[in-house]
Amino acid sequence: MGTSDAGGLAEDRALLGRTSTAERVADILRTRIAEGYFPPGSRLSEENIGGALGVSRNTLREAFRLLTHERLLVHRLNRGVFVRVLAAEDVEDIYRTRRLVECAVVRGLGGPPFALAALAAAVAEGEAAAGADDWQGVATANIHFHRALVALAGSPRTDELMRSVLAELRLALHVVPDPRSLHQPFLLRNREILDALRAGDRPAAERLLARYLDDSHACVAAAYAPFAGRAPGAPPAGTA
Repeated sequence: MGTSDAGGLAEDRALLGRTSTAERVADILRTRIAEGYFPPGSRLSEENIGGALGVSRNTLREAFRLLTHERLLVHRLNRGVFVRVLAAEDVEDIYRTRRLVECAVVRGLGGPPFALAALAAAVAEGEAAAGADDWQGVATANIHFHRALVALAGSPRTDELMRSVLAELRLALHVVPDPRSLHQPFLLRNREILDALRAGDRPAAERLLARYLDDSHACVAAAYAPFAGRAPGAPPAGTA
């Protein structure tokens, strides 16, 4: 993606409404990062993004500051704001957090039936993207699946935490050389977790999820091995 590309953000302008704030701008950009529009190392243009969203430079800079605090962006002196490139240590911490939060959500669900419409929609989205050979679309659907899973807890604080964690995860997935090999096996596993929850078998769903996260962690960590020692936030070689 070119440094001048605003990632189709003009389509999101209506989300700001009359009360546009830095927090809403940050939420839009966070979602776009999580959905793969802005890959690691991308330079974010104030002019293009501010123009697409129709917000002031000060509002946009405050949104950038919020996302920098969330470790999604990094400011490089005299060069601008970039989408952060994660280090191998970040990947370890992301999966540690995911295991703590996602498994706890499933464990604490209480009795069935569970509100699974969003989870089922994410599974269907992933399967449709795979059928179209759109593996980046599968990655996006997978993020939607895990956001929907966490949302089952009904906790705005947990949702907010995991929005940032899953956006960071998407940055990590960009280094995987073969998205199909990573995502294809987990399509079935998403459906297995959904089916276990539909059956009201919370313990089985938690066991499936724990193994899922362990295996996903191993795959992404292996892809990250060549990046060991890179400074967090440093754009890849050749990035402007």
